[in-house]
Amino acid sequence: MSAKDRFHEGVKKGLQKEQWVITHDPLRIEFGEEDEVRIDLGAERLLAAEKAGEKIAVEVKSFLSDSALFDFHMALGQFLNYRLVLEGSEKERTLYLAVPIAAYESFFQRDLPQASIRQYQVKLIVYDPVDEVIVRWIS
Repeated sequence: MSAKDRFHEGVKKGLQKEQWVITHDPLRIEFGEEDEVRIDLGAERLLAAEKAGEKIAVEVKSFLSDSALFDFHMALGQFLNYRLVLEGSEKERTLYLAVPIAAYESFFQRDLPQASIRQYQVKLIVYDPVDEVIVRWIS
């Protein structure tokens, strides 16, 4: 079983504060006969006007190692593989990469992360790990 990210519970609480219902912790999806991925969180929210559910999957990252670039390489690879798996089995879910505000305000403003996010259409949730709130949604 994979370890939960250090800020996993904070992101979970932040989503719940925004009226998301956590449906999976983690969201397990099989791919083919041999592979299973575990995306940190699955959540949904009812949209009152449409009476249809909005579903997301969230991969939480802390960016606490000595190299933000290494953390980003790992997170981006994971994100792309998870999106591929979701496209095959849960097309209605939108995948987000959750990153702490400190990493977003520093590392994610650099050229390489910006270009990668645009190129690969990475959707971000920026969270505050101290106050356990979602600061920004970037689609």
